Amino acid sequence: MQANKTMKTPAKPAIPSKKPSAKTDRSDKSDKSDKSAVVAARPFPIVGIGASAGGLEALELFLKNVPAGSGMAFVIVQHLDPTHKGIMAELLQRGTPMKVMQVKDRTHVQPDCVYVIPPNKDLSILHGVLLLLDPVTPRGLRLPIDFFFRSLAEDAQERGLGVILSGMGSDGTLGLKAIKGKAGAIFVQDPATAKFDGMPRSAVDAGLADVVAPVEALPGRIIAYLKHIPSIPDTGLAAEDKSHSAFEKVVLLLRSQTGHDFSLYKKNTVYRRIERRMGIHQIGKIATYVRFLRENPQEAVLLFNELLIGVTSFFRDPEAWEQLQTEVIPALLKSRPPTQPLRIWVPACATGEEAYSMAILFHEALEKLHKPGHLPALQIFATDLDKDAIEKARAAVYPPNIVADVSPERLSRFFVKVERGYQIGKPIRETVVFAQQNVVMDVSFTKLDLVSCRNLLIYLMPELQKSLLSLFHYSLNVGGVLFLGSAESIAADTHLFEPLPGKARLFRRLVSDLQAEPVEFPASFSFARAGVQLPAALPANLQSQAEQLLLQRYSPAAVLVNAQGDIIFINGRTGKYLEPVAGKANWNLFAMAREGLSFILSTAFRQALRQTDPVICRNVMVGTNGGVQTVDLTIQAIAEPKALCGLVMVVFTDVATPPAMAGSAKAPRANQARFAALQQDLAQASHEVQSTREEMRTFEEEAKSAHEEMQSTNEELQSTNEELTTSKEEMQSMNEELQTLNAELQHKMGGLAQLNNDQKNLLESTDIGILFLDAELRVRLFTAGANRMFKLIPGDVGRPITDIVSNLDYPALADDVLEVLRTLAVHEQVATARDGCWFQIRIKPYRTLENRIDGVVVTVMDITEIRRAGEALRKANELLRLAVVVHDAHDAITVQDLEGRIIAWNPGAVRLYGWSEAEALAMNVRDRIPAGLRGAALVKLAKLSRAEILVPYRTLRLTKAGLEVEVSIISTALVNEAGLMYAIATTERGVGKASDPSDMSDPSDPSDPSDMSDLSDPQRKERV
Repeated sequence: MQANKTMKTPAKPAIPSKKPSAKTDRSDKSDKSDKSAVVAARPFPIVGIGASAGGLEALELFLKNVPAGSGMAFVIVQHLDPTHKGIMAELLQRGTPMKVMQVKDRTHVQPDCVYVIPPNKDLSILHGVLLLLDPVTPRGLRLPIDFFFRSLAEDAQERGLGVILSGMGSDGTLGLKAIKGKAGAIFVQDPATAKFDGMPRSAVDAGLADVVAPVEALPGRIIAYLKHIPSIPDTGLAAEDKSHSAFEKVVLLLRSQTGHDFSLYKKNTVYRRIERRMGIHQIGKIATYVRFLRENPQEAVLLFNELLIGVTSFFRDPEAWEQLQTEVIPALLKSRPPTQPLRIWVPACATGEEAYSMAILFHEALEKLHKPGHLPALQIFATDLDKDAIEKARAAVYPPNIVADVSPERLSRFFVKVERGYQIGKPIRETVVFAQQNVVMDVSFTKLDLVSCRNLLIYLMPELQKSLLSLFHYSLNVGGVLFLGSAESIAADTHLFEPLPGKARLFRRLVSDLQAEPVEFPASFSFARAGVQLPAALPANLQSQAEQLLLQRYSPAAVLVNAQGDIIFINGRTGKYLEPVAGKANWNLFAMAREGLSFILSTAFRQALRQTDPVICRNVMVGTNGGVQTVDLTIQAIAEPKALCGLVMVVFTDVATPPAMAGSAKAPRANQARFAALQQDLAQASHEVQSTREEMRTFEEEAKSAHEEMQSTNEELQSTNEELTTSKEEMQSMNEELQTLNAELQHKMGGLAQLNNDQKNLLESTDIGILFLDAELRVRLFTAGANRMFKLIPGDVGRPITDIVSNLDYPALADDVLEVLRTLAVHEQVATARDGCWFQIRIKPYRTLENRIDGVVVTVMDITEIRRAGEALRKANELLRLAVVVHDAHDAITVQDLEGRIIAWNPGAVRLYGWSEAEALAMNVRDRIPAGLRGAALVKLAKLSRAEILVPYRTLRLTKAGLEVEVSIISTALVNEAGLMYAIATTERGVGKASDPSDMSDPSDPSDPSDMSDLSDPQRKERV
């Protein structure tokens, strides 16, 4: 801001006598540079604005409502003519105090400035610097808004905001998806207020808009959003919620209202999504948002959708897909028998672009093998948690701007052009099966050749990443391939996968030699793992510290094991009694017991499990490194506390070597020790034999009982086997019936598909608008011809017809439909449209094959041409009748235009005046009026043009022979449909010759005896 104000201040004239000192000058420059550095270093929002047709007016209104000092930078990308000089910056500068400039290459973005893309350039941003690139094609379908929005999402992350204003097409939709994937916010002009609603409507229909408002309200909504989110990530919600209590409450509310657990998602990711929702609702504290979340269940659904990050596109990271196509796929297809299908799993598939990309690659690879009938089948399973995304993936309809990611060759081969963009072709769609699945909790697919899980692991905690990698290892066949995103890796699980050569994140499944850890996922939600506890802080007093010291240094060595002997906890130094065995690591107590300890330890351990009292084995001789150690064993099953219930404590207590037995004083000390050892071994052996006998007796009793149970079980199994044999035969018979039924269904489905195609072509070829409505007046189906009368789009199916805008002047349509449903009588109506066309509307009941009424069928036929033809025929008949009357009339009938030119001359006029019709049509009415009467005749004509009444009058007219004939004349003005006179018709009858024109009476005199009241009514006007 400081730099901008300095630039706008006019320079003052220099005063030679008072030059600033060098010191002052340096300090000023230093101060300015420091301020500029602070402004440049401080992170600020960058608002990308996309507009097209009708965008200039919207941009002016938008910038007009941006307050001064907003702290934001605005980058405008508009569709411009590449052959004309750009003057957009000059036009926008008039309505905003911010500096507006056309982008030059390597322009550094500064706050409170507006940057406009130049013509015939693509715009990108890297580290806050705007870069210009030459477009790939000079004209045609170019997507500069998508191109810039994608780079803005990567560069600005959550500081990037996307704005879509008026424009045609769908440019910007894919870019908005990228911005939202990086936690940016999306603001869209209300399509109802846009001059062209194509681009805003595309963004809203894609479900990307956070705020939809009129263009003048968007700046205020953006500022309100920015006020309620932190400008620097370090001071965000993670710092505010130090105890993570609010985060846990949000996760709990999401779990209770949506059934999905996000506790193992990376907290920063969840915090950013929460910040976005708080900014949109203008909530300043996370505790307030938790309360808002509880009070508004719909907000939980919106936050859940925010956390399901669905940023994807066709063939994202082209280099990785290239390596997959050239190296991995041929290896998977090599030497594969046709009976073994290729199985591929794409978890977190979002709207299906990646799954369809995978199907296209494999179809291309299979086509290159040129072995029809010998190719393996292809099965691709694509799953996602988002139900709406799965529905869009199944529809397989994508906006026109996918041409930026799909080559023209693939677009023509694997896509079909539809009204809303492009649809995946049927052969590719049939390859992919979509299903809703929670990859963490639901059962996974197995026996897979390829798993493509890209950019999902980066949002999960390390423990969940490890579990998913183990799951993928379990699901893949040996040698199968795991395809990860560019920012993902296998971390420490190198014993499960090995990376393939190249930059792509491709990994081959290994046969792990280590003991496989069980893949544990919660049945519904995640809890803390058993046995993993946070260390508790010791009480800060002398007694507790002394007790800890005694336990560590003076307590006997002991181990805590489970019922199978697996060691869970070790206390003290147990190396004298236990040692690791060679080979694979094994932490089992019995496998690690030293020589002399193993047998008695296992015997006493089993005895301790059967009783509550501890089992004590004294003076057990244990072989140590080069010697013997005497030890007492104490083994006890634990019942209290409940946390340790089911575990067994084994305590090792060293004892002194037994004293030598009495004997000869001269006996060697070694013999005495040997005798004592042998005596100890004998006592131990006796104890072991006694214990073994007791166990054998118990075992014999148990074996006898088990034998009886086995006999009974064997009989039951024989009976069950007979039943299974019978069931197998029934299943085989049923299977044959199902195969026959399946073949019939496939045949019928083929016929139904052909019938649907015939019906579709029939309805479209009639060029008649047909509208199918159900009993509630909701649109069920419509043909293309109905779009002329009703503003219908595919998304209007299911909406009431009363909510659809119509061009017909037929307000009683809904009432007539209800009347037809009530009476079951056909209703026909003729109505006009706003463009003046006429339509024949017929409403008939919709009858099912069971003769049940299930709505109505409204057919609308254009009868404009029929109406016009009928009107023209009617007028032609009238003119024909008039022509017959005029032709057969005895009187002379003539028609002259307003200039006096004769344009009609009947046979009666030929007989009266002698001129033929051809001769008369080349004459003017003045040629038939005697010179002395021309002035009076012109006055009469002027009265007639002013619609004054002219009574029949007598006057003189010249004949072809030059004689003057006295005639009585009736004049009629001819007017068109607009009421304007365009000609005069006269009916003239000869009454004799006049010797002197002065003898003629004035026709304007009402008392003139020459008034021919017997001829006709007063002055008439006829409309033709």
